[in-house]
Amino acid sequence: MDYRIEFSRIARRKFAKFGQFDAKRVMKLLRVFLSQFAQVRRLNRPAKLFLLALLLDGFLFSGWNLFFNFYILEAGFGREYLGLINAMPSIAALIFGVPMGMLSDRIGRKRAMILGFTAANVAIIVMCSVRQPLVMLAMAFVWGVSGQLYVLSHAPFMMKVSDDSSRDLLFSVSFGVFPLANTFGNAVAGLLPGLFSHLFGVADHSALAYQAVLLTSVISSFLVLAPIAFIREPQTRLEAERAVSPRASRQPVWSVLIRPLTLKLALPNLITGFGAALLIPYLNLFFVERHHVSDQTLGLLFSASALLIGVASFIGPRLVGNLGGKIRMIVLVQSASLAFLLVLGFSPLVWLAVVGFLVRGTLMNMAAPLFDAYAMELTPEAEQGALNSIRSWAWNFGWAVGPYISGLVQEKYGFAPLFINTAILYAIAIGVTWLFFGRKRPATVAAVPAA
Repeated sequence: MDYRIEFSRIARRKFAKFGQFDAKRVMKLLRVFLSQFAQVRRLNRPAKLFLLALLLDGFLFSGWNLFFNFYILEAGFGREYLGLINAMPSIAALIFGVPMGMLSDRIGRKRAMILGFTAANVAIIVMCSVRQPLVMLAMAFVWGVSGQLYVLSHAPFMMKVSDDSSRDLLFSVSFGVFPLANTFGNAVAGLLPGLFSHLFGVADHSALAYQAVLLTSVISSFLVLAPIAFIREPQTRLEAERAVSPRASRQPVWSVLIRPLTLKLALPNLITGFGAALLIPYLNLFFVERHHVSDQTLGLLFSASALLIGVASFIGPRLVGNLGGKIRMIVLVQSASLAFLLVLGFSPLVWLAVVGFLVRGTLMNMAAPLFDAYAMELTPEAEQGALNSIRSWAWNFGWAVGPYISGLVQEKYGFAPLFINTAILYAIAIGVTWLFFGRKRPATVAAVPAA
C-alpha cells in the first residue's frame, strides 16, 4: 500500500477525532455559560438594575473607546499630547481617588453613581466640543475625578446587594456584561465613521467624522442613568448605625492604608496597572499601523474580544472549584495569557496577531472580577470604600504616567519595547499575587470600633 494513502487515512481519522473532541469541549463550555447566565434570575432587583446600567454603558460608550485616539491624532495633536490626555483621568484619580471613595461612603452608592456619571459625561462632551489643548486637558482631569466617584461605588454596592451564595456570580456577571455589550457596540461603532463622513461630506478618517462618533456615543450614554434611578438601595446595619451616630464604625483612611493586608491587595494592582497603561490604550493604533486594518475590521475585532471576555467572565466562577480556589485560578489563567501577549506583539501574520489579541484579553481579564470579590470579602463593610479607593489609586498610579511614557516610546522605538515591558510587569504582578495569597487565605480583618 502506498504510504501516502495510509498517512492520509490516519491524518483524517486524527483530525476527525480532534474535531469531535473540540466540538464536545465547545458544547460543554456553552452549557456552563448558559447555566451561569440562568442563575442571574436569582439576583435581587437592585442587582439586576445595576447590571442593566452596565449593559447600556458598555453598548453606548463603545464608540468612545474605539475612536478617541484616532480623533486626537486626526485633530492635529501629536503622540506626546495623546499620551498626556490619556493620562489625565488617571492623574486625577491618583489625586482624588481616595476622597471620592470616602464621599461615596458618605452619600451612598446610588447617589454617588448618578452624580459621578453625570459630571463625567458633561466633562467629556466639553472635551470633545473644543480643540483648545489646555481646556481639553482640564476636562479630562474633571472626567477622571467624577469617573472615580462612579466607578468606586460599584464594588461596595455589589457587596451590599449580594450574599455569600451570589457574590461571585454578581461580580463576574457585572464584569462580563460590559464587554458583552461592547461586542455589539463596537460592531455598530465601526460603521459610524463611514456614516458620518457620508452625512457631512468628509473623509472616513477625518477628525469631524470621529468627533461625531464620540459625541453620539457619550450623549446617548446618559440612558445609563435610567436603571440606576430606579434602584432602591438597601440600608445595611452599618448605615442604620450611622444614621444615629455619623461617626459609627467610620475608619480613618490612613488606618486602612497602613494595614499589611491592604498593601498586599493593592500591590498587584499597582504593577499590573503600570504594565497595562503602557500598551492597552494603544492596541487599536497598533493594529492599524502594524497590520493596516480598517475601521470596520477594527470594530469587529474589538467586538470579538469583548464577546470572549464577557463569556469567560460568566464561566470564571465555575472554574474556581475545578482549579483549586480563586487565587490558583487567577494565577493560572493570567500566566497563560503572557505567551499570547508576545504572539500579539511580535507575529508578522495578522491572523496570528488576532489570535494572540483575543486569547490574551480573555485569559487576563476573566479572573479580574474574582480578585475584586476576594478583596471585598477580606474587608469589613466600614472599610470597603476606603480599600476600593486605595486599590484604584494603586491602579491609577501606573495609568497616570504609563500612557505618556508609551507615547514617547512609540515615537522613538515603536511598539516592541512596550510589549516586552508589559509582559515582564504582568509576570511580576502574577508572582506577587501568588506569594501573598496563593499558599494561605488571610484572615478577614475585623473593623476596629470608632473611638
